[in-house]
This record gives sequence, structure tokens and C-alpha cells, in this order.
Amino acid sequence: MLVRISVENFKSFDSREELSMISSSKIREKKEHKVKIKQTSLLRNSVIYGANASGKSNIIRAFALIKATLNGGIPMDAMNHYCRNKKENENRESVFELQFTIDNKFYAYGFSCILSKRIITEEWLFELLQNGVAKELFTRDNNAKVHLGDTVKPSINEENRFKVYADDFAGHDYELFISEMNRGKKYEDNSKLIFFKDVFDWMNRNIIILTPEIGISNSEIFYNKKSLDELSNLIRTFDTGITEVLTKNITMDELNKIIPVELFKDVVNHLQKQIQNSDTNKVQASWRFNDSFISVRKIGNEEPEIRTLVLKHGNSDFDYGEESDGTKRLFDLVDILISHGDDVIFVIDELERSLHPKLTERFLELFMESHANEKVQLLFTTHEDTIMSQSLFRRDEIWFVERDNNNASKIYSLDRFKQRYDKVLSKAYLEGRYGAIPVFKKFTFSQEEK
Repeated sequence: MLVRISVENFKSFDSREELSMISSSKIREKKEHKVKIKQTSLLRNSVIYGANASGKSNIIRAFALIKATLNGGIPMDAMNHYCRNKKENENRESVFELQFTIDNKFYAYGFSCILSKRIITEEWLFELLQNGVAKELFTRDNNAKVHLGDTVKPSINEENRFKVYADDFAGHDYELFISEMNRGKKYEDNSKLIFFKDVFDWMNRNIIILTPEIGISNSEIFYNKKSLDELSNLIRTFDTGITEVLTKNITMDELNKIIPVELFKDVVNHLQKQIQNSDTNKVQASWRFNDSFISVRKIGNEEPEIRTLVLKHGNSDFDYGEESDGTKRLFDLVDILISHGDDVIFVIDELERSLHPKLTERFLELFMESHANEKVQLLFTTHEDTIMSQSLFRRDEIWFVERDNNNASKIYSLDRFKQRYDKVLSKAYLEGRYGAIPVFKKFTFSQEEK
């Protein structure tokens, strides 16, 4: 489970900012929203509010940058993603760190880099012990030298291989060493270096970022009749007019009319990389391309299987592109209600986009109900004040992002404000009690002279 994310010198974040999923000991309500791991209680949800251009979406983008860097090094298009409100930030380190749990162990993984030059300057992984000690697993210094922690005792054979990998990695300035240690490497279950695989897999698979452009990997929904029936039942509850959700196979020629062939090749290559970096030979993902919804399944070296949606309204069939924006948005999201897995965090930008406020509220209620017995977390940004309710969220699950006088984003929790449990939070928020709302300046339309 995610413990916290911190980011520095990225987009609108100048100084180090942190969002924590550790629960407040002062709040007694909604204990079911907490999961206790050893001595630490972690929250299931985090909802982030802020005005337009406050920087709240940059939290989502920080997750996306970390995952992109894991899978291909610092992206070319991230070279100007340092905080540009100061000229000196161009050559200043940007820092990204995630703290999370795997099998009841706490880890801190992070890296620093000069984004404008695509250079990783440092990289680190520590196991965080309950007594406050941080046990070093590996570090990479600013000379690109990689070191194992003193407490890591690999076999002689493993240590020799590690030295070869570290030496061969020299010159890969824009790539992460943890990625190199998962590029075609195999680990025995009792390996002293298996933390490289465990941590990489958790960040790569268990952080699921939902945007129209990013697929939901390992989703069986569109290739499983039982799941399709469940999806149909679920969609009917949202009063969209859809009575049944079906799929149909399409050919490459049909696909070429929907998306450019080069774009589809990128999708298939992405899935092939996932197969290479995992223990399974089968992956699935779903994408929305313009007004089409495409699901792709890749098994080993076989040709990909491509499906699209058929949506029945009574006796009539409709294509996905004929549905309303709100219904399309639902199909971006419903997978997370049906997919069941442990230790997953869904990260969503503007969850409520195109949805009716009551539908958004119902979606969140169903999400909490669906995953009540699982270690599943939800982190999302929103403008929807109607869900800012202590009947739905704990105070420590509600966060705000606001720009300061230097135009840099700051993150803070509602928990820092002393509020009664019966307080109407949405009203207080819109009145400016917590900040993070638009502040309008006076504007006068010019009058033409007669």
C-alpha cells in the first residue's frame, strides 16, 4: 500500500511537497477506512481539491513520470517539467520518492535527476523498520556508482553478477538502475537481491493511473463472459440507458480505420514489454482512442486479439462513440469496481469529469463497498464539492492544493483545520475557509465610444 509520495522541483511544485496516506490518530470516525500494517494505519482514500491551475493534477503527473522513467528512462518530453517559476530550477535537482508496503515490509524508493538534461543524479532504496531505522538496500551516487547496503549479503555468485550489472550500467545516465535489474533478469525465491524485483513490480503493476490515454493492464473484463455480465449489471445501475454490454472482435483493417497503425504498434510493444518484465505470458489492456474503445489481449508471441464494445439499448446496438461523454467516462472507471486484487492503488485525475454529482457519489460508495475487504486505495483529484462530506470521507482523507505568492503549489490536509464531525465541509470550502479555491480579480468590459 502507498504510504506517501513526495516531489520537489517538478511542474508547479518548487520546494519538497508531500502527500501522506498515514491516518491521523485524532480521528475516531470511519475506522473501516484504515488498514493497519504492523504499527502503522494507512488510509484507503485520498481526495484532492484545488482551483483550476492550482497544481493538483501535477500530483498525478508525478506518479506518471515515475512509472514512465521506470519503463524507459526520463522521457524526452519531461525535459522542461522542472518548476519553471525560477530560472535556477532548470539546473536544480528534481526529486521523487515513494514510500509503500509490500508483504508487511515498508520501503522508500526514490531518485533525483536534472530533468532539463535527462540525467539521473541519485537513486536509492531503503527498507523502513518500525524502530525508525532505514536499512539501505542499494544506492546510486552522483558518480553513477551503485552500491549494495552493508546488511545485504548476497551469495558469491549473486555478488559477482551484481558487479557485472553495475559495471555494464555505466553511461546509462537517463535510466534507473532498478529498471536494469529487471531487464531480463531472473531471481530465485531465496535470492538476497529479490527486493529489486519486488519493488519494481509493485511500482509498475500496483500503481494504476487512469486517464483516457493510459490503459488498464491485466483486465480480463472484455474477454470473460461472467465479467461482461457483471459489467452489464453495473452499468444498468447508473441509469445510462444501456441494457447490455457486449464485445466483438475486429480485424487489423478495421482497427486501422480507428487509429493509426503506428500507434497500435506502440500499444503492442508496450504489452510485449510487460510480458518480458513479468512472470506471465498474457497481458490485457483497454484504451480509449478518440470515440472508440479498444481492448487488446496479447499472449506470448501470438498475434494480438482486438475487441471493441457493442452497447445495447433495448433491441438496438450502439457503438461506444455514440454514447454521451458521461457514459464514456464511466467506461474509463468501471473496471476498478469489478477488478479485484490486493495491494493496488488507483490514481485518477478529475474523477468526476462529465459525471453527474449523484453518479460520482454513487460510484465512490460502490468502490468502497467493492473493495471493503481488500488492501485497495483510491487517490483522485476533483472539483466536486458535493462529495466533500464526512459521511463519505475522513478529514485526513481530504487534501488541498493551492498556489502561493511565488506561484508554487503547496499541499495540505483538511486535518490541520479543527472541524466538528457535523460540520458541512462543502459549504465551508466554497466560502474559502480552507483555501484552494479560485480568487477572481475585478474585470470591466471596455465600452466602445459612440
